[in-house]
Amino acid sequence: MRMHLVSPAFRNGEALPVRFTCEGADVSPPLAWSNVPKETQSFALFCEDPDAPGGTFHHWAIYDIPAATMELPEAFLHTGTVGPMHQGINDFGKTGYGGACPPKGHGIHHYHFKLLALDVGLLDARGKRCSDITKAARPHTIAEAELVGLYMR
Repeated sequence: MRMHLVSPAFRNGEALPVRFTCEGADVSPPLAWSNVPKETQSFALFCEDPDAPGGTFHHWAIYDIPAATMELPEAFLHTGTVGPMHQGINDFGKTGYGGACPPKGHGIHHYHFKLLALDVGLLDARGKRCSDITKAARPHTIAEAELVGLYMR
């Protein structure tokens, strides 16, 4: 059984709607997941652009997502803490989701939404950058799912 990550707003490998970019409302897309390993203690979710000119650009990190959670709504709050969940500082220097915003004329960028099922309930990563949260989560990963959206300006 393989974990799945989907969005009702776009399909894997298709264009990311403008609403979820810096040219639109700059809000996070709705996401849902299934086929979660029974030993999952929590989830961490990331959005990264490996096509950025300076290397991977981190758009979002949200972690300490309770194991019983199977979806996140569209336009998730930008506050650092939402219930038991925490969000990291993205490469725009802000907390929460930062939408797709590739340089104009740079071609198609791939936005990887990665969901990690973790073997711990809490990560010690408060107030850290998204890249630090990714490093903290990786050793605890028991399953992973990915959804890729495309965008260019």
